[in-house]
Amino acid sequence: MRWSSAVSDISSLTRAVDDTAEQVEIGLDGPSADVVFAFISSHHAPSYYSVVELVRSRFPGAVVIGCSAGGVIGAGHEVEKTPGVALTAASLPGVMITPFEFESEELPSPDAPPSAWEALIGVLASDNPAIMLLPDPFTLPSDALVEGLDYAYPNSVKIGGLASGGTVTGANALFSNKGTRRSGAVGVALSGNVVVDSVVAQGCRPIGKAMVVTGSNDNVITELAGEKPLDVLRDLFEDGDEGEKRLIRRSLQIGVLMDPFQDEYEAGDFLIRNVIGADGDNGALAVGERIREGQVVQFHVRDATSASDDLGANLMRYLSDHPDSAPSGALLFTCLGRGERLFGRVDHDTDLFQQVIGSMPVTGFFCNGEIGPVGGSTFLHGYTSSFALFRPKEIAAV
Repeated sequence: MRWSSAVSDISSLTRAVDDTAEQVEIGLDGPSADVVFAFISSHHAPSYYSVVELVRSRFPGAVVIGCSAGGVIGAGHEVEKTPGVALTAASLPGVMITPFEFESEELPSPDAPPSAWEALIGVLASDNPAIMLLPDPFTLPSDALVEGLDYAYPNSVKIGGLASGGTVTGANALFSNKGTRRSGAVGVALSGNVVVDSVVAQGCRPIGKAMVVTGSNDNVITELAGEKPLDVLRDLFEDGDEGEKRLIRRSLQIGVLMDPFQDEYEAGDFLIRNVIGADGDNGALAVGERIREGQVVQFHVRDATSASDDLGANLMRYLSDHPDSAPSGALLFTCLGRGERLFGRVDHDTDLFQQVIGSMPVTGFFCNGEIGPVGGSTFLHGYTSSFALFRPKEIAAV
């Protein structure tokens, strides 16, 4: 297995594709590409319909998958404010590559059996494929897509990002071997001699203590450990220093523990969701997730320092859990709200990734929403960096 990545800020799409393709070919060092991911910034929007033809002219035998982007990542570098073309290509011996694409109306109904989802993706669940997803946020219900795939492929990693760069229906672009489309979703399923690991960093740090929900109604928490949630939050606010009080005002989140059998909690164990409202009369809090009585929750806040610490902790946890793994390449699906606008500099997430995990081709884009697993289930996130790390199941004999 070999991965190669490149990025270009040349303003001409044709020249940028040629430039990145040449660098990728050099990085592959001989083997032909089996799959190519292409992420193209909105600066090239007038030429979106030329992307697939240009990429396939350089990699004629490869499966091509990609989308438009508000910013791109290639060769471990983030390009946010200038024209950007990022390509990564992989030679994947022993791996079955199944591309797919569909429109919203082709999604199976909520009552459909797993076989309907297998027909949509083109791979059996028994093959344990890893699924990379690139939906358009304006024309396809990504929550329903992710929920259905989790149901049909319970043992598979599902990871990806929502196409970006456009702000209205039809402004984004999705790329596949069949050409450029403006709606639906594209993606690729990988099975065979490949393992896809995930690292999902949601960019928050916990405050206060974890508490059991003792009263709830759908997405409204009515009682926390026997107390009114708003009273708990007020006490937390009063006990905080000025910096923490500022973060509670500006970026309060709530984390929902996804594994009910856990006694100790670490980075990545909580699904982070917004606190979206409070009722001053009954002390209830509305949050961006359905909550059940008995679940464990903890308040969180988000800022640049928290996001950096959270990513570092999740990467170190991955390293600890996979001491013998040797990824060949990685895809990064990160939020439009991260990058330079959050950290004050470019390449924060990619630099930290390579410092902790090691140097390798890292490619991706800044998304309208990120897809990745937390606690064994897959979710649509915001303000998240979702990494897919690729390695072979079996190391080829020398």
